[in-house]
Amino acid sequence: MAKKTIKIGGATGFWGETDMAMSQFLREANLDYIVFDYLAEITMSIMARARASDPKLGYATDFVSAIVKPNLARIASSGVKLISNAGGVNPKACGEALRAVISEAGLNLKVVVITGDDLVTDLDRLESMNASEMFSGEPFPQKEKIASANAYIGAFPIAAALAKGADIVITGRCVDSAVTLGACIYEFGWSADELDQLAAGSAVGHLIECGPQATGGNFTDWEQVADTLHEVGYPIAEVWEDGAAEIYKPANTGGLVNRGTVAEQLLYEIGDPAAYILPDVVCDFTQIQLEQVGEDRVRMTHARGRGVPETYKTSMTWADGWRAGSTFWYVGRRAADKARIFADEAVTRTRKKLQAMGAADFDEVAIDIFGEENFWGGHAAVSDTREVALKVACKHQDARAVSLLLREMTGCALGAPAGMAFFAGARAKPSPVIRLFSLLVDKSALSIKLIDDESETDFSPPATSADVLPAEIAQIPEAVSSENLIEVPLETLAWGRSGDKGDKANIGIIAREAAYLPWIAKVLTTDYVADRFAHFMTTPAIDRFYMPGLPALNFLLHNALGGGGIASLRNDPQAKVYAQVLLDTPIAIPQHLLEA
Repeated sequence: MAKKTIKIGGATGFWGETDMAMSQFLREANLDYIVFDYLAEITMSIMARARASDPKLGYATDFVSAIVKPNLARIASSGVKLISNAGGVNPKACGEALRAVISEAGLNLKVVVITGDDLVTDLDRLESMNASEMFSGEPFPQKEKIASANAYIGAFPIAAALAKGADIVITGRCVDSAVTLGACIYEFGWSADELDQLAAGSAVGHLIECGPQATGGNFTDWEQVADTLHEVGYPIAEVWEDGAAEIYKPANTGGLVNRGTVAEQLLYEIGDPAAYILPDVVCDFTQIQLEQVGEDRVRMTHARGRGVPETYKTSMTWADGWRAGSTFWYVGRRAADKARIFADEAVTRTRKKLQAMGAADFDEVAIDIFGEENFWGGHAAVSDTREVALKVACKHQDARAVSLLLREMTGCALGAPAGMAFFAGARAKPSPVIRLFSLLVDKSALSIKLIDDESETDFSPPATSADVLPAEIAQIPEAVSSENLIEVPLETLAWGRSGDKGDKANIGIIAREAAYLPWIAKVLTTDYVADRFAHFMTTPAIDRFYMPGLPALNFLLHNALGGGGIASLRNDPQAKVYAQVLLDTPIAIPQHLLEA
């Protein structure tokens, strides 16, 4: 590997994350960059509403007040640079707020703001493209209902901002990993045609973009870290010029960094690992290898780039009515049956009132009973339990109809079957249903600008001739038959992590040993996974992808989340528990492999 390295700490994975990473990283004292990822589609809609009420809002205000301001002196003295998409839908306001606190502290730190991703004032042109939603095929939403419209820009503007001398770079909606890749491009001088390096830097960004998910958080083997998660360390990547990187955590912190924690994060929220499409490069992660090179230290190599897309993915959020729900508990004999009777009673009463008023029926009603034998499609671990949790939720275009069901759920409590309990307090309130609409926009359609306190500079993406090459698809080794098979849970043989992208769910399964993979793949066919999650999927469609480098399987479940995010009435609209469900699967494997 080349000698030059940079060290980048991943401090946040969403808006609302704890602020403990900053103290860890500043105590570590040798980082070159600290990066922050705040944005999700839901976050953009929240920020858009905030900006509509106050033109000075619409960004992650706590990045300024809770992250930068209390640590300004240490940031300045350490020389560490900050890169953040905290700008949300109002990066200029975020930049102005930062400059104000810097000036107030009497310091001289340069803030560069990147704009151009926000297309909410350009809806007429977007509509004129006659573009349907790129995944579902739905038509363009009514413009008056659209709250935000933002293109996912890439890392080269960030590198350009650093070249202008930025100490803090603020973006709007950039792709999550771009805050890391931008630092690598600037430091190593990577060009737009150095695809393997760009893919490697993107993989590094993906590994640290969700904070402690790479260092023991949400880990399959949670028992290994349970006693230390209260002081979990946040991930640091040491990156070499050729794109190789080592993931570790600050000294004297909790958590764990091993092949499992890093591999789980690599597969988190991706689709086809041979075509992970980002603004700057189409990545191929199938050959990535992870090696334990020390205690709490894992090396990543062999990321590949396959080309450069000509478009930016652009996501709009729009309001589609109202939703709400409440949770109750039922205890005693036939608890699930009693919960179902109570839920049906409340919904029936409400529907009769809506009909009497001449109002429309609900768009959707969801009744979920955790602990019910058939909750996981007949794969529940227990049956006839005496304790269940009940959730009743609904969607309607009129908030008053939603409120009516909430009232009836409380009002019929005295006439319900025995054994109901709930946490006393204020009744839930209707909230907007925010849906996602994604389309592709040509890169030339954006007007990206770099803004500091002295000037405003236009930025154009670097030219490249890197056409997207076809992927090489590896074949999964066959499981050789054996007479001495033993059946064990999948969790004995693999780590698992699941996540979401819109209405799609992904489940990554990583073999603990390469020899296990053929036996895992023999059972985990697309048909098996489709059957396991059939009760959640409106139109079952599943892709299975093989990653020989780890080795691992990644499953992409389409139309699996009831709309996803806060458009969904599901108990798990972001597929966070799907891997845990699949890890119960019994796998038959030769006994000698387990003994080895």
